Amino acid sequence: MFKILVVEDDKTINQVVCEFLKANGYVPDAAFDGAEGLEKWRKQSYDLIILDIMLPSIGGIEVLEEIRKTSDIPIIMLTALDDEYTQLVSFNHLISDYVTKPFSPLILIKRIENALRSVSQNERLTVGELTIDLAELAVSWKNVSITLTKKEFEILEYLAQHHQKLVMREQLMDAIWGYCELDSRVLDNHIKNIRKKMPGIPLKTVTGMGYLLGDRA
Repeated sequence: MFKILVVEDDKTINQVVCEFLKANGYVPDAAFDGAEGLEKWRKQSYDLIILDIMLPSIGGIEVLEEIRKTSDIPIIMLTALDDEYTQLVSFNHLISDYVTKPFSPLILIKRIENALRSVSQNERLTVGELTIDLAELAVSWKNVSITLTKKEFEILEYLAQHHQKLVMREQLMDAIWGYCELDSRVLDNHIKNIRKKMPGIPLKTVTGMGYLLGDRA
């Protein structure tokens, strides 16, 4: 299931959006100001972000700019601002869509579906000599096709989506298994198997913290 972060300071709107997301099979997570939104995005994995512009602590455009420094995650702006300048600034930062308030939750769901569909149709992750085809669920290392188990693929995909960033062990276990209270040896064995199948892969262990997938060893 797709996990979506809703960054909206109006608690009523945030709750309505989250309830519609849940009713349509998505996993929503709520943040009520820009700083909280950035903190959650840095610590967790999301498939899409719904972002208000007029937020306390850190404004939505600043949040958007910060995220775009390291990520191309789909972002839908949800705001009462409908002026041309704000929309142009948002689209210049490669947002997926711009929705003005008041809005139809049903139409918002359709826009989310379109944003996620456009990503899944042509997304391919490349980290150095590693290529992950998300549409075909295929992996190649140094131009050689590699057979992975479902969990190995999910782990590698997650690390590739966060390449050059430290992924904490608890964060990785929560993203793949849905909880972090997991026997750590289970994760260790999957990491060990990935390295065995792809000798030389630049997958580093940061002792006591987590893993980092870089472009080169």
